[in-house]
Amino acid sequence: MDAATALRAKLNGGGHAFGTMAFEFFTPGLTALLHHAGCDFVILDTEHSGAGIDTIKQQIAYARGLGIAVWARPAAKTYAHVATLLDAGADGIMAPMLETPEEARDLVEWSRYRPEGKRGCAFGFAQEAYRGMSALDAQKAANERITLIGLIETKKGLANAEAILATPGMDVGWMGHFDMSDDFGIPGRFEDPIMQKAFDDLAQAAKNTGKAAGTADADMNFLKAQATRGYRCHGYGNDVAALRMAMSRGIADLKAMVA
Repeated sequence: MDAATALRAKLNGGGHAFGTMAFEFFTPGLTALLHHAGCDFVILDTEHSGAGIDTIKQQIAYARGLGIAVWARPAAKTYAHVATLLDAGADGIMAPMLETPEEARDLVEWSRYRPEGKRGCAFGFAQEAYRGMSALDAQKAANERITLIGLIETKKGLANAEAILATPGMDVGWMGHFDMSDDFGIPGRFEDPIMQKAFDDLAQAAKNTGKAAGTADADMNFLKAQATRGYRCHGYGNDVAALRMAMSRGIADLKAMVA
């Protein structure tokens, strides 16, 4: 069983996953560095980063054989955006601003082959790491490997979170807390009771459906609070934040030493 398939099975079996997101530093060494740092997954962003499909396809190629799952966030909720990332070899899709069970069903149909969905057929290319496989074997393997993550980041999405996660084929409900707080009119105020309830509500929706709740931040106190609530898919910041924080600490220590 490959790493991405095993990770999806682990999450759906009640286990935990640890990783990060990448927005900027799409170098040949990125996925290897993250793997050796202990990441189970990396989410490659195309919604806010401006990264194109050629960049994403290269990152997926660099990750082959490393034992790290490469998920991707499309720029929009359309079949074309999702299918292109999957055909490039992405091990999962994080759909932005998922708000209804109908949108969740669309995501499943676009991402999974029959009988679970209606994904278009193309075999033996990047999505199978260029291996020759029968159509049935390729479809079965992809359906077992692909992790589907719904970004719950609006009031409407939160109200429908349980129905979204109950959709067959969905795996993770991911709290987008910055957008969520903005939608509530309290941007960045995560300690507000409204946001505290939102975190609780997603955790409960995940528990009720047997799915995993996830989120990402660089604040360990924030991440600990979500883990205590029962979140099981844990993202530590992103590539930009990690470099900025590490360099800030290092430079501050150097200046203090010299002073």
